[in-house]
Amino acid sequence: MLRKLLPGAMLALTMMSAVACAGPRYVAGVGVRFGPPPPPRYGVVGYAPARGYVWADGYWNRGPRSWEWVAGSWQRPPRPRAVWVPGHWQSWRGDYRFRQGYWR
Repeated sequence: MLRKLLPGAMLALTMMSAVACAGPRYVAGVGVRFGPPPPPRYGVVGYAPARGYVWADGYWNRGPRSWEWVAGSWQRPPRPRAVWVPGHWQSWRGDYRFRQGYWR
């Protein structure tokens, strides 16, 4: 029985250590050891596709080699009087952490 489990356990341990050794990448709420994101991009938003939609600003995301811009979009609130709180990057102990946008 142990001989059947050992190869699978070794493979799982190897994969976990490979993931842990990989360079830092952006994951929501996890630090990124790179410089701060570039300033936000500004442009023409245009008109909402329908009544009641709210514009959610774009943001910078850390890609494999550099910062990548994620375009903003029109969002429909999940309930009446919901307010969109935009996502943002903040400095924390030498890292930068992204706080996802959410409906309040």
